[in-house]
Amino acid sequence: MTPSLLVTPRRMERTIMSARTLPEATFARTVLGSGPGLVLAHGAGSSANNTYGPILEGLAAHHTVVAVDYPGSGETPRSTTPLDIDEVADQLVAAAFAEGLETFALHGYSLGGPIAIRAAARHPERVTALVLSATMAHPNNQQILTVKVWGKLAATGDRRLVSEFLFPHALSPQAIEAMPAEQLEEAITYAAAEVADGTVEHADLVSRIDVRDDLAALRVPTLVISTTADHLAPPALHRHLADTIPGAQLAEIPTGHLPMVERPEEWQKLITDFLARHRA
Repeated sequence: MTPSLLVTPRRMERTIMSARTLPEATFARTVLGSGPGLVLAHGAGSSANNTYGPILEGLAAHHTVVAVDYPGSGETPRSTTPLDIDEVADQLVAAAFAEGLETFALHGYSLGGPIAIRAAARHPERVTALVLSATMAHPNNQQILTVKVWGKLAATGDRRLVSEFLFPHALSPQAIEAMPAEQLEEAITYAAAEVADGTVEHADLVSRIDVRDDLAALRVPTLVISTTADHLAPPALHRHLADTIPGAQLAEIPTGHLPMVERPEEWQKLITDFLARHRA
């Protein structure tokens, strides 16, 4: 699979009037598949392809997938100012609309979770379902301390050091101990090469993000996928989402913060089965 990156929006006639004016869609995006719309919001320090790569084809078998890259990820230029969650959330929606999707489901992973929540809160007429994986409404103290160190390491430009720091936090103890030394070295080297240019800005956004006030007003079918061995986004934060979003369902997957590495098929099935049950 070699999805194309599309940056220039298509001209489409609006048939749904948004309560908010959408900006021009300027973030790069991967578009593939057909069927009901599914917009993907990736994790911090990563990109759409690196977050969703192992399951993109599976998702695109049932949906028109629009996977957006934040500033400093993929082909989207790095921001010269701190990221604003409302602007990033609006860009998710603008990208979907530019690709002809007037309504769509949203999936948010890690940092993408609160961004997807904010997009659903700001554009409720467009979002038909919400899936949130390994994420939170607001970071706890553990996360804030971790991402601050992560951001400082990223600011040095030493991507290898960033990768070595994150690995024991991101994988479950079982997964990391199961790797032979050679495989672990290869994985760390590969991950270092994929560290996003905008990691400093992403980590900063994680440290100050807060969508707790948006949760109670959400009125779309919502699935929270809890990665039960997660040290970067602890399961208590997942349960808070499921307990606070009206009618939200909770599913568990026994992985660390990287279900796309440890159990990609199971992760994909949780997403697609839920969306199939709640297809608009």
